[in-house]
Amino acid sequence: MKYISVAEFAAKYGISERTARNYCALGKVEGATLVGKTWNIPADAELPGRKPRQRKAMPLLVVLRQEREARLKGGIYHKTQIDLTYNSNHIEGSRLTHDQTRYIFETNTVGIEGESVRVDDIIETTNHFLCIDLIIDRAEERLTESLIKELHSILKMGTSDSRKDWFTVGDYKRLPNEVGGNETTAPEDVHREIKTLLKEYNSKKRKSFEDIIDLHQRFEAIHPFQDGNGRVGRLVMFKECLANGYVPFIITEELKMFYYRGLREWPHIKEYLRDTCLTAQDNYKAVLDYFKVRY
Repeated sequence: MKYISVAEFAAKYGISERTARNYCALGKVEGATLVGKTWNIPADAELPGRKPRQRKAMPLLVVLRQEREARLKGGIYHKTQIDLTYNSNHIEGSRLTHDQTRYIFETNTVGIEGESVRVDDIIETTNHFLCIDLIIDRAEERLTESLIKELHSILKMGTSDSRKDWFTVGDYKRLPNEVGGNETTAPEDVHREIKTLLKEYNSKKRKSFEDIIDLHQRFEAIHPFQDGNGRVGRLVMFKECLANGYVPFIITEELKMFYYRGLREWPHIKEYLRDTCLTAQDNYKAVLDYFKVRY
């Protein structure tokens, strides 16, 4: 069983850490155990006095889960895994082709002849498949720091970065970085900035499509991890679309430059990024139409 901390439990349900500790001490959190001075809380523990929210999942999410469970080949789950992984990795410099990505997903083997391929590209491709499974499984969960860090941990596990002392897999950056020549949030301020961003986002009972795009742009501007920010951010955006009933989308190579411009100009001109995301959404809708998946 996976356990989370008091801080993570508090953030998950939007309560204070003191309240969370009191619930544990009073035996109101099922399965919570005290180890030394630290409470270990089951990751699926419910907030006392609240019943799990029963919300009907959007048809696409239902189909993705069904096809994954059935290990169905050639459906929307299969295509989403390949297209999202290929495009998101390719934007970040992966040299694997779409066909090579497909081959890895379909056979769990590597069949590459007559060329040199970076091992990290292969590892991050297989890891990205696992990340997609995670956001499908936990699409309707409240977005938390722990979930974002878990995505990063899965994406970067086993890579050459994971063997660097200064690179923190599954945790925020230790060294300053920049994106597109622009400064990002200093390492010592990342936790505070992400916490503020998530608190503001999660406070909205009904998230609009623009709220999700805004979350993404601000996340990328913070650039919380040493590397992997774009892929984690796009996975989060896909998840939040599924969670809030919007058709998700995939930023392709053809849309990359419009996407970068949109991120850069979002604080001043929101139309650039919004229109790019809507174009990507239309492309994904065409795929859903082909597979006859309702949205």
